[in-house]
Amino acid sequence: MTTQANASVHIRGITANRGQFTLQALQVFFVGLVIGMERAVLPTLAHEFGVAPGAFLFLASFVLSFGLVKGALNLVAGGLADRFGRKPVLIAGWIAAIPIPLLIWAAPSWWWIVIANIFLGISQGFTWTMTVTSQIDLAGSHQRGLAVGINEATGYVAVGLAGACAALLAEAVGARDALLVFGMATIVLAFATITRVRDTLAWVKVEHAEAGADASQDHTLTLRAIFVRISFRNRVGRAICQGGIVNKIADTLVWVMFPLFFKSHGARLVEIGWLTGTYAMVWGFSQLWTGHLGDRIGRRTPVIAGFYLLAAGIALTAVGDNAVLWLPAAVIMGIGMALLYPNLIAAMSDQAAPLIRGKALGTYRYWRDTGYALGALLLGLIAQFAQTTLPTLWITAILVAASGVWLMRALPRK
Repeated sequence: MTTQANASVHIRGITANRGQFTLQALQVFFVGLVIGMERAVLPTLAHEFGVAPGAFLFLASFVLSFGLVKGALNLVAGGLADRFGRKPVLIAGWIAAIPIPLLIWAAPSWWWIVIANIFLGISQGFTWTMTVTSQIDLAGSHQRGLAVGINEATGYVAVGLAGACAALLAEAVGARDALLVFGMATIVLAFATITRVRDTLAWVKVEHAEAGADASQDHTLTLRAIFVRISFRNRVGRAICQGGIVNKIADTLVWVMFPLFFKSHGARLVEIGWLTGTYAMVWGFSQLWTGHLGDRIGRRTPVIAGFYLLAAGIALTAVGDNAVLWLPAAVIMGIGMALLYPNLIAAMSDQAAPLIRGKALGTYRYWRDTGYALGALLLGLIAQFAQTTLPTLWITAILVAASGVWLMRALPRK
């Protein structure tokens, strides 16, 4: 097939590709359900798996294992996707998800939860990376922020819904049975719909061909060269990567420390599920407009505003002792995350030529999701030393605000 014929078949744009774009959104919804089901249930009920009171670092180890694996797999997934296509990597990610609910259900100790989250890291590193990369492939260059916003909105609405629903189910039937049923049902639905998903690598090749003589020759660079340039040598890329790390340290705070903080003030599992779920759902729904906002006014303003709002929401949570302050704080944090999250990804996509997009996004997502591991280690050590969760909130708020200052100095004004 000629380049012209290919271009007529593989037209870019969300509307032109609404069927495939919607199927990718459905996939990321299922991806969000799998990670979201753990959010409130496992930290709150960790004692059922043998975690002693005050063993904060041991408890945080399940997020540490997840972050290390997901970060590394994000990087590998980008290279594999550019070489072999997006769909095979997506399928591999869902295969890796199968042991997760089974290991949690059978777990005789917390170490089994740590192992389950290694599989979660593999699965998320492949599946979520492929859905966002594919939706960017399908969208036009002027719609990247909107595409990322829709992807992350769908995924994080699912995270919030899963957290709240899994908490309700766990109250009724217990944590093990709840996560087994919820997890396996989600995985079955994902496999049932993946057959209609098409690989988007063909759209990428057409985009590169259309660029013609103006196309960047970056596609000849190795993954190592791209990784080093984006991570360390490029001023904007370096700032974006550190922003990714810090926002995941903040999300680790919500995943591990918020349930314990709320529980220490007398909150029950269902209330904890709704508080953490509100944060994720506001984050998710708000990205339907924040990603497109970045397409219209540039990435810089939404990113910086997002970091400052996120820091403010964490600080407001720290000074509260009940849901009267915690709920609005969750909303503020969700809006902050919605502003910064899709626009950091889109800013990285703006930096990359079409044929290295998978590697460039993989590099960013490596650093970003390694933030889970760094956050688990840092916050776990702080809580372990202090024997309370409150200092982790204040330190994270300071880190988030400082990251916003760095990005304010590094991101271009356009």
